[in-house]
Amino acid sequence: MTVPVRVRRLPHGADLPLPSYQSDEAAGLDLLAAVEAPVKIIAGARALVPTGIAIALPPHTEAQVRPRSGLAARFGVTVLNTPGTIDADYRGEIKVILVNLGHETFVVERGDRIAQMVVAPVSRAELLEVGDLDDTGRGEGGFGSTGRH
Repeated sequence: MTVPVRVRRLPHGADLPLPSYQSDEAAGLDLLAAVEAPVKIIAGARALVPTGIAIALPPHTEAQVRPRSGLAARFGVTVLNTPGTIDADYRGEIKVILVNLGHETFVVERGDRIAQMVVAPVSRAELLEVGDLDDTGRGEGGFGSTGRH
């Protein structure tokens, strides 16, 4: 299944390739850093990294910005608000909040693959106020209530 997504290259990203899938069955398109100069993210810090693109999603879809597993495993760099949601009516530049949870300074260079973007369908909830909710085996059990094993 394919979903048509219109993409506009912004002036500071005009020379960069468009996001692309890195394998035939990849779920996410890799987003590239459209930084003018290298961005140093010291351990424990974060940076808002531009991608140089804006998109127009079809109605009833969203784009989720997610970390790249290699950056997380090798450097401790991840997306801070993961998954970040790009709504179908947003037309501004896609930017990625990277956080360095590693121990070394991480440098983002122009054209680096910094995150991935997954386009997904969205259902809208119709909230129905009721006096009581149906019972379940879990009930009101919160974090960790179902056990570890």
